[in-house]
Amino acid sequence: MDPILIGALIGATTVVVLALGVPVAFGLGIVAIAYLVWFDGWFSLSVIAETFYAGIGDFTLVSIPMFILMGAAVASSPAGKDLYEALDRWLYRVPGGLIISNLGACGIFAALSGSSPATCAAIGKMGIPEMRQRGYPASLATGSIAAGGTLGILIPPSVTMIVYGIATETSIGRLFFAGLVPGALLVTLFMAWSLFDAWRKGYALTGLSAGGFTLWQKVSILPKVLPFLLIIVGVLYVLYGGVATPSEAAGVGALFCLVLVVLIYRMWSVRRLWTVLSDATRESVMILMIIAASELFSYALSSLFVTQSIAHAIADMEVNRWVLMAMINLFLLVAGFFLPPVAVILMTAPILLPIIVGAGFDPYWFAVVLTINMEIGLITPPVGLNLYVINGITPDVRLPTILWGAFPYVVCMALAIVILCVFPGLATWLPDLLMGPAIG
Repeated sequence: MDPILIGALIGATTVVVLALGVPVAFGLGIVAIAYLVWFDGWFSLSVIAETFYAGIGDFTLVSIPMFILMGAAVASSPAGKDLYEALDRWLYRVPGGLIISNLGACGIFAALSGSSPATCAAIGKMGIPEMRQRGYPASLATGSIAAGGTLGILIPPSVTMIVYGIATETSIGRLFFAGLVPGALLVTLFMAWSLFDAWRKGYALTGLSAGGFTLWQKVSILPKVLPFLLIIVGVLYVLYGGVATPSEAAGVGALFCLVLVVLIYRMWSVRRLWTVLSDATRESVMILMIIAASELFSYALSSLFVTQSIAHAIADMEVNRWVLMAMINLFLLVAGFFLPPVAVILMTAPILLPIIVGAGFDPYWFAVVLTINMEIGLITPPVGLNLYVINGITPDVRLPTILWGAFPYVVCMALAIVILCVFPGLATWLPDLLMGPAIG
């Protein structure tokens, strides 16, 4: 059978299996094993355990549970509430300032946690009721938080970027640097739209807190927030300065975050600390299982010559490289509608990387474009994880209302991709400046 046809069958089967609600890791594993046995016979089962284990045998993967633990420590403490409160106190006079405060809190919390659902849950529980109480429409209140939560997979330290780096054997430190300026660009676009919408619809002043805040009230909350921001700066410094590996930096960052939440918020209870550790373990195991299953899935595609055939078919297409990039973006966008970012990256990045490099595109620039595509998938149906997280927080707001409120931010993400295509240096300038030009 033609490898392209086999690839189409595998793709269709995977979509059906995952649509049935099978966990991603188990779904990928079942499909891979089934097709290996079908085409290569029962002998192929002898390599499954070794391939599965090889998927999580890279020492760099240690950084994933450590960064997740770092985020869990913040998400399970009042740190998110204090961060939100600090921004509200400093930005309350800005038109539409409450939305700006929420988006700013999402951006910073995303950098701390690296998790989009955690960002939505932490900031949404505080921000959405406050915005609705002050007169903001439910669509804007919920949509802005759903979109702001997506920043968790772009702004470093990002677990998604770590997964991309491992899947493509590219520098994780350089990937983190590549995401900084585009992350700031995306936050700026989100805030610009929010300001415009606040002015256009006449609720520009509904974000004012009653009576305002004194200078002392603004300054007094900073000691609770600044230490966590310093941890981010410290982690990024030791990574980019060559002082430590990603795994070492993540481990120290996680330890400091745990120490800070214990000291600042007096989380002495073993029960509360156990919650932090169990949440981090649960999410880490989920991601690592997906990575291992994706390795098996990739092996099946390669063994059946699907990967090579698709790469050759795309490479043989006589089209302009930007037309090729548009097709890849469309493919990633559709894939993001159905699959979580980690699964999409692990399944597609090894196939697409040689193609985009051969077409003259920078792999670190492409990582940012791919990640923004995945962000769009987080707030678009049918999967749209962030939409369901927000719906769980505000069950009285219908899902279409949340989706309609998030749609303008989807346009902002699409605009960001266009801007990055016109000005690719936004993603490559900072890593080249601080780490030197990429080799190869």
